[in-house]
Amino acid sequence: MKNRLLKLIKSTYGIIIILFIIWMIFFDSNSFIIHNELNNDINELNDQKSYYEKEIAKDNIELQMIQSDSGLEKYAREKLYMKKDNEEIFLIEYDTISD
Repeated sequence: MKNRLLKLIKSTYGIIIILFIIWMIFFDSNSFIIHNELNNDINELNDQKSYYEKEIAKDNIELQMIQSDSGLEKYAREKLYMKKDNEEIFLIEYDTISD
């Protein structure tokens, strides 16, 4: 068995097959390494796609909230710090550093 394998490797066909496999793994434009890099890129892009889809869903919910009058007023007060003419706003900031 060992002798047959050694004869195959030493033969012309064996050398050609080994060179072909090495070429396909490392040097070809469709090599295994390039396919692996492209698959990693696809996975990263799919992760970004799912992140942006979640952000779009969040923004759509916020947009629906803003379209009502009470939601618009709540958004303006909380996010933009707007007030009515006869009101005062006090912003309380907490010290996050504990001694």
